[in-house]
Amino acid sequence: MNTVEISTPHSTHQVLEEKLTSLNLYITAREAYEMWQADPERIKVLDVRTFEEYVLIGHAEMAANIPLAFPTYNWDANKGNYSVVANKDFIAHVTARFKPDDTILVMCRSGGRSAMAVNALAKAGFTKVYNIIDGFEGDKVEDPESVHHGKRMRNGWKNSAPWTYRLDPNWSGFHLRWNWRHSEIRWTYEVNRERVWLSKRQ
Repeated sequence: MNTVEISTPHSTHQVLEEKLTSLNLYITAREAYEMWQADPERIKVLDVRTFEEYVLIGHAEMAANIPLAFPTYNWDANKGNYSVVANKDFIAHVTARFKPDDTILVMCRSGGRSAMAVNALAKAGFTKVYNIIDGFEGDKVEDPESVHHGKRMRNGWKNSAPWTYRLDPNWSGFHLRWNWRHSEIRWTYEVNRERVWLSKRQ
């Protein structure tokens, strides 16, 4: 895949084209943490990974979780992965929490979904939204001699800044209900203390 040189506050990087955004605002996970640390009241951090990733893999403690998409738990043989469905209320949920002129640092696993989120937010009128180019897990180690070959351990928030498994309902508005009788999972997202049904999967 093609790469492009971009600039972050303190460095330059070669990134995949899928990480580019219309706002051209980029930052590394380490730089993002330092920016937030310098002004935690003004700087907002948004994690657009799935709720499952946020809970099980870990997250930045100050990051609000609003997924860009949800897993369907249906296997996609062509992609070799489970298929996802877009969160049709993504913009509405972000707007309920943030203002269009807020400085928002957006992360996903490694910078692809967060770029999509930044572009969607830019179309919705948000103007100061940065893509965290190495995301939470970081880029893969490409060294066949290393025990970490193919693992996301090169950079990313998890490898360069504090993180946690601890959950805070103020940062993740998602609630899970499991109906044993009907074998279904239902998600709600709490916006201004009102729960809205998002999905139903069997």
